[in-house]
Amino acid sequence: MKATRTVIEPQSNFSLRLHELWQYRELFYFFTWRDIKVKYKQTYLGILWSIIQPLFLMLLFTLVFARHFSPVSNSIDYKSFVLSALILWTLFYSATSHAAESIITQVSIIKKIYFPRLIIIGSAILTALFDFFVAFIIFLLFCIFFRQHISWQAIFLFPAGILMILLSAFGIGSLLAALNVKFRDFRYALPFLLQLLFFSSQVVYPLKDIEQPWLKQALSLNPVNGAIEIFRGALTLEFDLQVIFTGLFMAIVLCISGLIYFRKTEAYFADLA
Repeated sequence: MKATRTVIEPQSNFSLRLHELWQYRELFYFFTWRDIKVKYKQTYLGILWSIIQPLFLMLLFTLVFARHFSPVSNSIDYKSFVLSALILWTLFYSATSHAAESIITQVSIIKKIYFPRLIIIGSAILTALFDFFVAFIIFLLFCIFFRQHISWQAIFLFPAGILMILLSAFGIGSLLAALNVKFRDFRYALPFLLQLLFFSSQVVYPLKDIEQPWLKQALSLNPVNGAIEIFRGALTLEFDLQVIFTGLFMAIVLCISGLIYFRKTEAYFADLA
């Protein structure tokens, strides 16, 4: 009987290996469900914490800034104006921060078995998305209670804004997760980066109030602004296409850049972490 020999060699060409995500698709469920249970373990309010913070921030911003900033349209009041952006920002913040820390926190599993490391990033984003859906339902109830008009086009606009946020969070999260493994400085720079992105996002103020054209163009590079512009469009039916397309372009660039860098460096995670 002739003996067979199996030779395992590294791939000669770079590949994103996205088909592996489908092969290991069950891990998305297990990692995501585990993170959700751990996150709200031994809490009384549980998943309600996902909406408590946006509601209190909305109340604070309304009391402080309502007299200084006018919404983009007469069809939306300042409370709805702020809350619609806050729930999107909370999704972006949660997804990005958890994704950036995910590889370091899961290093014990990475060193034991092989699976596509990108699943860790994906499960962190899915956990944030689960929280967002709860906040989104409360937001819809909020709009009904305060008689805030929602256009039928929200069927398309809400998912489009959410998708842009997820693309941006995935790109930045995967990039920072890979950089965090080798350079722990990024772990400490992340809060400052997110704080900078928050104040450059049109959460409290509309971009239309920015008088300097160069500053408005610079703020449009923040993909969160494009996502908020689309999401709020379901309430106002007013859009700034330049902000939307600039944000969409940046979201795609960040997603592709983060994915490529993550795939190029993930082979060294177990050695460096």
